[in-house]
Amino acid sequence: MGSQITVFRSADESAKEDAEDVRQMLLDAGIPAVMLDDAAPGLVVGTYEVRVDEENQARAEQLIAGMLADEQRAAALEAGDPSHALDLVSVFSSGSGARAEMEALSIQSLLDAGGISAVFVGDTRYPIFPVQVRVTRTDEAKARQLIEEALASGPAGADEAEAEGEKE
Repeated sequence: MGSQITVFRSADESAKEDAEDVRQMLLDAGIPAVMLDDAAPGLVVGTYEVRVDEENQARAEQLIAGMLADEQRAAALEAGDPSHALDLVSVFSSGSGARAEMEALSIQSLLDAGGISAVFVGDTRYPIFPVQVRVTRTDEAKARQLIEEALASGPAGADEAEAEGEKE
Protein backbone atom coordinates (compact mmCIF):
# COMPACT_ATOMS: atom_id res chain seq x y z
CA MET A 1 0.00 0.00 0.00
CA GLY A 2 1.27 3.45 -0.95
CA SER A 3 0.12 6.73 0.57
CA GLN A 4 -3.06 6.07 2.52
CA ILE A 5 -6.12 8.27 2.73
CA THR A 6 -8.78 8.12 5.44
CA VAL A 7 -12.14 7.33 3.85
CA PHE A 8 -14.06 6.58 7.04
CA ARG A 9 -13.74 7.90 10.59
CA SER A 10 -16.06 7.51 13.57
CA ALA A 11 -16.02 7.99 17.31
CA ASP A 12 -19.62 6.89 17.89
CA GLU A 13 -20.54 4.13 20.30
CA SER A 14 -20.64 1.75 17.35
CA ALA A 15 -17.44 3.11 15.76
CA LYS A 16 -15.52 -0.15 15.94
CA GLU A 17 -18.33 -2.21 14.39
CA ASP A 18 -19.00 0.46 11.75
CA ALA A 19 -15.32 0.63 10.79
CA GLU A 20 -15.14 -3.18 10.58
CA ASP A 21 -18.23 -3.22 8.33
CA VAL A 22 -16.77 -0.53 6.06
CA ARG A 23 -13.41 -2.29 5.86
CA GLN A 24 -15.06 -5.62 5.03
CA MET A 25 -17.26 -4.03 2.37
CA LEU A 26 -14.20 -2.46 0.74
CA LEU A 27 -12.29 -5.73 0.89
CA ASP A 28 -15.27 -7.54 -0.68
CA ALA A 29 -15.18 -4.94 -3.47
CA GLY A 30 -11.50 -5.70 -4.08
CA ILE A 31 -10.16 -2.54 -2.44
CA PRO A 32 -7.33 -3.15 0.04
CA ALA A 33 -8.25 -1.35 3.27
CA VAL A 34 -6.85 -1.11 6.78
CA MET A 35 -8.64 -0.26 9.98
CA LEU A 36 -6.91 1.80 12.66
CA ASP A 37 -8.00 2.40 16.24
CA ASP A 38 -7.01 5.01 18.81
CA ALA A 39 -3.72 3.20 19.41
CA ALA A 40 -2.50 4.61 16.07
CA PRO A 41 -0.54 7.86 16.31
CA GLY A 42 -2.68 10.96 15.92
CA LEU A 43 -6.07 9.32 16.50
CA VAL A 44 -8.25 10.58 19.32
CA VAL A 45 -9.29 8.11 22.02
CA GLY A 46 -12.33 6.11 20.89
CA THR A 47 -11.82 6.88 17.21
CA TYR A 48 -11.67 4.29 14.43
CA GLU A 49 -10.58 4.93 10.87
CA VAL A 50 -10.51 3.02 7.61
CA ARG A 51 -7.81 3.95 5.12
CA VAL A 52 -7.16 3.01 1.50
CA ASP A 53 -4.48 3.77 -1.08
CA GLU A 54 -4.79 7.11 -2.80
CA GLU A 55 -5.70 5.52 -6.13
CA ASN A 56 -8.68 3.74 -4.51
CA GLN A 57 -10.00 6.79 -2.66
CA ALA A 58 -12.74 7.86 -5.10
CA ARG A 59 -14.17 4.36 -5.54
CA ALA A 60 -14.02 3.66 -1.79
CA GLU A 61 -15.79 6.93 -0.96
CA GLN A 62 -18.48 6.15 -3.52
CA LEU A 63 -19.07 2.68 -2.04
CA ILE A 64 -19.15 4.07 1.51
CA ALA A 65 -21.64 6.78 0.50
CA GLY A 66 -23.91 4.11 -0.98
CA MET A 67 -23.58 1.99 2.13
CA LEU A 68 -24.43 4.92 4.41
CA ALA A 69 -27.38 5.92 2.22
CA ASP A 70 -28.74 2.37 2.43
CA GLU A 71 -28.37 2.43 6.21
CA GLN A 72 -30.12 5.81 6.43
CA ARG A 73 -33.00 4.57 4.26
CA ALA A 74 -33.36 1.50 6.47
CA ALA A 75 -33.31 3.66 9.61
CA ALA A 76 -35.89 6.02 8.10
CA LEU A 77 -38.21 3.12 7.29
CA GLU A 78 -37.80 1.77 10.79
CA ALA A 79 -38.50 5.17 12.38
CA GLY A 80 -41.32 6.01 10.00
CA ASP A 81 -41.22 7.95 6.77
CA PRO A 82 -39.66 11.36 7.47
CA SER A 83 -40.20 12.58 3.92
CA HIS A 84 -42.74 15.13 2.88
CA ALA A 85 -44.42 12.67 0.52
CA LEU A 86 -47.11 11.99 3.11
CA ASP A 87 -47.79 15.64 3.90
CA LEU A 88 -51.38 16.64 3.21
CA VAL A 89 -52.07 19.16 0.47
CA SER A 90 -55.36 20.79 -0.36
CA VAL A 91 -56.90 19.75 -3.67
CA PHE A 92 -60.25 21.44 -3.07
CA SER A 93 -61.16 24.58 -1.16
CA SER A 94 -64.65 25.94 -0.97
CA GLY A 95 -66.31 29.12 0.07
CA SER A 96 -68.70 28.93 2.97
CA GLY A 97 -72.21 27.69 3.54
CA ALA A 98 -74.03 24.37 3.37
CA ARG A 99 -73.41 24.04 -0.37
CA ALA A 100 -69.65 24.31 0.17
CA GLU A 101 -69.75 21.45 2.66
CA MET A 102 -71.74 19.29 0.24
CA GLU A 103 -69.28 20.02 -2.57
CA ALA A 104 -66.32 19.10 -0.38
CA LEU A 105 -67.98 15.88 0.75
CA SER A 106 -68.75 15.02 -2.90
CA ILE A 107 -65.11 15.61 -3.82
CA GLN A 108 -63.98 13.46 -0.89
CA SER A 109 -66.32 10.65 -2.01
CA LEU A 110 -65.09 10.95 -5.60
CA LEU A 111 -61.47 10.63 -4.48
CA ASP A 112 -62.21 7.75 -2.14
CA ALA A 113 -63.99 5.95 -5.01
CA GLY A 114 -60.91 6.57 -7.16
CA GLY A 115 -58.71 4.83 -4.59
CA ILE A 116 -57.30 8.00 -3.04
CA SER A 117 -57.63 8.54 0.70
CA ALA A 118 -58.98 12.03 1.24
CA VAL A 119 -59.47 14.06 4.39
CA PHE A 120 -62.28 16.57 4.91
CA VAL A 121 -61.00 19.62 6.79
CA GLY A 122 -63.50 22.02 8.23
CA ASP A 123 -65.94 22.51 11.03
CA THR A 124 -69.47 21.55 10.00
CA ARG A 125 -70.86 23.27 13.08
CA TYR A 126 -69.86 26.62 11.62
CA PRO A 127 -70.84 26.73 7.92
CA ILE A 128 -69.47 30.26 7.58
CA PHE A 129 -65.93 28.89 7.54
CA PRO A 130 -64.43 27.41 4.37
CA VAL A 131 -63.80 23.69 4.04
CA GLN A 132 -61.08 21.77 2.25
CA VAL A 133 -60.34 18.30 0.96
CA ARG A 134 -56.75 17.18 1.37
CA VAL A 135 -54.72 14.25 0.08
CA THR A 136 -51.13 13.14 0.48
CA ARG A 137 -48.59 14.94 -1.68
CA THR A 138 -47.93 11.68 -3.57
CA ASP A 139 -51.63 11.47 -4.55
CA GLU A 140 -52.04 15.15 -5.43
CA ALA A 141 -51.64 14.88 -9.21
CA LYS A 142 -54.00 11.91 -9.51
CA ALA A 143 -56.55 13.62 -7.24
CA ARG A 144 -56.51 16.82 -9.28
CA GLN A 145 -56.93 14.78 -12.47
CA LEU A 146 -59.96 12.92 -11.04
CA ILE A 147 -61.54 16.19 -9.92
CA GLU A 148 -60.89 17.79 -13.31
CA GLU A 149 -62.41 14.83 -15.15
CA ALA A 150 -65.46 14.84 -12.89
CA LEU A 151 -66.00 18.56 -13.42
CA ALA A 152 -65.60 18.15 -17.18
CA SER A 153 -68.14 15.34 -17.37
CA GLY A 154 -70.65 17.32 -15.29
CA PRO A 155 -73.84 15.94 -13.71
CA ALA A 156 -74.49 13.58 -16.64
CA GLY A 157 -71.10 11.94 -16.05
CA ALA A 158 -71.90 11.54 -12.35
CA ASP A 159 -75.22 9.86 -13.16
CA GLU A 160 -73.48 7.57 -15.64
CA ALA A 161 -70.78 6.64 -13.13
CA GLU A 162 -73.39 5.96 -10.47
CA ALA A 163 -75.33 3.71 -12.86
CA GLU A 164 -72.14 1.79 -13.68
CA GLY A 165 -71.42 1.38 -9.98
CA GLU A 166 -74.89 -0.05 -9.36
CA LYS A 167 -74.36 -2.72 -12.05
CA GLU A 168 -71.32 -4.15 -10.26
